[in-house]
Formats: sequence, C-alpha cells, structure tokens
Amino acid sequence: MQHILGLVRRCVEDYHMIEAGETVAVGVSGGKDSLLTLTALARLRAFYPLPFQVEAITLETGMPGMDFTPVADYCAALDVPYTRISVPVYDIVFNERKEKNPCSLCAKLRRGSLHTALTERGIHKIALGHHYDDVIETILMGMLWGAQIQTMMPKLKSTNFPGMELIRPMYYIREQDIIHWRDYNDLHFINCACRLTESCASCGGTEQGSKRAEVKRLIAFLEKRDAMVGINLFRSMQNVAMPMILGYKTADGVHHSFLDNYDDAKASKEGEE
Repeated sequence: MQHILGLVRRCVEDYHMIEAGETVAVGVSGGKDSLLTLTALARLRAFYPLPFQVEAITLETGMPGMDFTPVADYCAALDVPYTRISVPVYDIVFNERKEKNPCSLCAKLRRGSLHTALTERGIHKIALGHHYDDVIETILMGMLWGAQIQTMMPKLKSTNFPGMELIRPMYYIREQDIIHWRDYNDLHFINCACRLTESCASCGGTEQGSKRAEVKRLIAFLEKRDAMVGINLFRSMQNVAMPMILGYKTADGVHHSFLDNYDDAKASKEGEE
C-alpha cells in the first residue's frame, strides 16, 4: 500500500489536484478501482501538507442484486462520511427507453445525477478510479477506432456543471497493483449485476469482443516482449511533436493543418538530411 500511496501523492502533486480546505468526493461503485481511490485519499488526508476532507458517494441506480452495505461498513472503518443516492437510471435505460446500446445513456445519466447531488451538497470536486492502464488503453483505442490522438486527462473541468472538477488520483497506478491490493485485503464487495458491463468498453469490460479487452490483450502481449511499451504509450502524450503531425483540433473544434504555416516554417532537420 505504501508504494501505491506514494504514487497517488505524486500524482496529486504533479497535477495540482487538491487545494487546501477542499472536500473531495469519491464516486464509489464498490469495485476495486473506486475502493482503492477512496482508501488512498482517506490515508493521504492524514499527512498531506494541504488539509482536505474526503467523502464517499454511491449512486444506487436500481440495478437488481446490488447491496452496498459492505461498502458502508468499509467507509465507517476509514472514518469517511458515506452517502447513498437513489436514482432511477436502470428503469429509465432498460424499461422506459429500452435502449439497444444503453451504456452511453447510462453513463450520462449517472454522471449528471452524481454532479447534481454533489452540487447540492456544496462539493465541487469528484475523484474517480481510472488508472494507468485505462489511460494507455484509451490512447490506443482512440488511434485504432477513433482516428484521433487523445488521452484520458488527469483532471477535467465540467462543461455542464460550472465549478465542478473531476480528478483521477489513480493515474499512475497499474491495474495489476490494484488487483494485488484487492486480493491481499480480500476486498470483494460488489460484482456489478448489469448484464452488459463485462462487454462494454466504457464500463471497463473485459469480455471477449469488447474493444478495450482487445487493446488490453494487445498491450499485455507487447509488454511481455518489451516492458517499456506501456510506459512509452503514456509518455507519448507528454511528448507530442507538434511540427511533425499532419493536423490538430483546438478546444473549440477548429481543425488546423500543418499546411497552414508551412511556407513560414523553417526547414526541418528531417528535410535537410
């Protein structure tokens, strides 16, 4: 745990995730990623130089077979306030809308409900459990199926909820370390009852056929041959050579081509050699 806690602290400091006096809410699903996020921040608050508070929040979406009582007990052991909010996401997605591809709508409804609940409580920072492997998988998925270069950012300001910010303190943590922590501590609280979760890439699915699962297997295969593959994927987002790309989009969606300033640019080393 000390190794993980050290990486979480470094991540929080590197990306200026937490300000003094803030309350950070952790979205807790009961799975390994959110539980470790909660545990790490609960422990970090004890010695971090900037004082902050931690709360846990769970959206009870009406999914059959979900019992969050063990999560409540775990939060009590960590001395973290725990709130459970009931929202009819399952009923809307599967009964009212009867969506054929419900994952996107489900994610939007959950995100909106969570942000609304936090805003009502006066909390403006939410921590989610996305980790290092989520980041590098997203990079490769964007290239292979999205035809774009982008990544999962360590923190984001909400466009629909002014003042709300999302942070990802697990940004530096490998998934295998999370699994080891979960198994060592025998923390198996919630198995999502959604019949689609295992095959849904946006839910982190690992079933055969999901694009995230394909990329996960590809990265694992390549890392067996070269341990630097995952590291290099991550670092590639910090070392984008802007003069050597064909085009890019700005935040407002405007596309720019390398031809825009081509005649004004100095000769590149590549062209001279």
